Amino acid sequence: MNLSTLPELDRRRTQITIENMLEKYRIFKTVTFEAKEAGITYSYTERFHGATNKITDQTAAIAAHNVDVPAARRAYCAALDSVVDRLAPREQQLVRERYMRRDEVYDYTIYNHVFDPPVSKDTYVKIRSKAFYKMALALADLELLSLGSVLKSGAAVNSGPAENAELTFR
Repeated sequence: MNLSTLPELDRRRTQITIENMLEKYRIFKTVTFEAKEAGITYSYTERFHGATNKITDQTAAIAAHNVDVPAARRAYCAALDSVVDRLAPREQQLVRERYMRRDEVYDYTIYNHVFDPPVSKDTYVKIRSKAFYKMALALADLELLSLGSVLKSGAAVNSGPAENAELTFR
């Protein structure tokens, strides 16, 4: 993907997508992984046609699952943490306080009580929009998000020279 010009993203689709990813992050951080356990006895499988040449190892499959799933969850959370770490300080504060904490916090609480000095709702929306735009580009670079799903209708990722380097977000 060539980002010599910044793509035009649909603000609402980007917000929904990033909020869903951050909700998944919050779930991974708060809900513990329940490890599977192997059954004591194998169940009988009737085979009418003879050997299938398929080898099943329930214990190995469960062991692989018990290792792979928590590792994937940690990698997902680490990737989102690294993306948020690269945001501007106010954007980081907004994303961490509003979307990455365990308890549910509302937007008006963030822009009235967390930000010092408090900001207006419009300023808050601008900060959040810029943060989500940057996060969408970074997550697309990490291949955790498809930019095609959040592009504005009729827009395409341009590969021409960088003529306009400002954020294009509508």
